[in-house]
Amino acid sequence: MKLLDQDALVVGRITSAHGIKGWVKIMSFTDPIENVFSYQPWFLRGAEGWQPVELSGSRQQGKAWVAQINQCTDRTQAETEFVGREIAIPKDALPPAGEGEYYWQELVGLRVRLTSGEDVGVVKSLLATGANDVLVVKGDQHSLDRRERLIPWVPEQFILEVNLEEGWLEADWSPDF
Repeated sequence: MKLLDQDALVVGRITSAHGIKGWVKIMSFTDPIENVFSYQPWFLRGAEGWQPVELSGSRQQGKAWVAQINQCTDRTQAETEFVGREIAIPKDALPPAGEGEYYWQELVGLRVRLTSGEDVGVVKSLLATGANDVLVVKGDQHSLDRRERLIPWVPEQFILEVNLEEGWLEADWSPDF
């Protein structure tokens, strides 16, 4: 099975080797963290694109999560072949979002317009802050200016409408912030 970049959703990263038997530490981008293990196979980005790998085990280790990749049996192999690689799954492996819910990857790339009609740029990323998520919006040649703005993801208060089909969202936010 081959995974192309446009079909890949990065869900984590291998950060380091763990122990001497080929286990690796995982930084998960899923919520909750352990959901990264629900998606199999994983695809790791290498010189030849995304390559599938199967896990032979996973577990929580203190506050971290570790996994063992099939055929990886020692620390040296884990460090040289796997550490630093992104973990992806096919985008269509995710269940559909519920009504009024969105995956972050669906929001990245949307144009942001304010209720005043001004275009302030494109969603470049999101930040998890604890209280609520925050859109990182970067201005470009089509926007009011080229500033970066942080807009809280608070539907019905600051985020009034999301139109995935047309590629935009509307925010009730001041361009001065």
